[in-house]
Amino acid sequence: MSPDAPLFPVWRLSRLRMATDGAGVTALVCAQGCPLDCRYCINRQSKTFDGGTKVTPEQLYGLVKKDSLYYSATGGGVTFGGGEPLLHADFIAAFRAIIPEEWRIYAETSLYVPEACVRTAAKAVDRFFVDVKDTDPQIYRGYTGADNGSVLENLALLAELAGPDRITVRLPLIPGYNTEEDRDRSRKLLLDMGLNDFDAFTYRLPERTE
Repeated sequence: MSPDAPLFPVWRLSRLRMATDGAGVTALVCAQGCPLDCRYCINRQSKTFDGGTKVTPEQLYGLVKKDSLYYSATGGGVTFGGGEPLLHADFIAAFRAIIPEEWRIYAETSLYVPEACVRTAAKAVDRFFVDVKDTDPQIYRGYTGADNGSVLENLALLAELAGPDRITVRLPLIPGYNTEEDRDRSRKLLLDMGLNDFDAFTYRLPERTE
């Protein structure tokens, strides 16, 4: 293994997923580590970098290539999820360079990452699923604990570099945080940015444990 090889901290790897994380059959590779603190996070175990298995691009290829026939036949491939996978955009680009050309790469991201990660990922990822939460700064901060200014800037940059046709924007209705009116306002703002593919849904709240 090259000492300069980029590493990806795998929190979970799930094979043979069908039309849930991109088109066709995919393998979902979840990154350990996330800079946000979303109140209803369903992957809270991935929050820190502790405990993840770090792999090189070649090692990950070895883990997922057994399903290559399914990827090629269905237009699927590998989906990088989180945590926040675009923090490891260099790894994704290196992985892209060694996989079969017909495999597709998907990324599920908040875009709460440095601009350089967006620029690298735009060249390597076939389709992005961007979870913007809400475009209103106060709603976003209330739910994630962070400012969304860089998220919207990165989204505009990604639309410029990758094109709107490679971006699906997830617009959740988050009980206790935003409303249908808020979501409509977000949609209009994003339409003005040239985006046109939206996934609108309602968060299912985690069950309380006494």
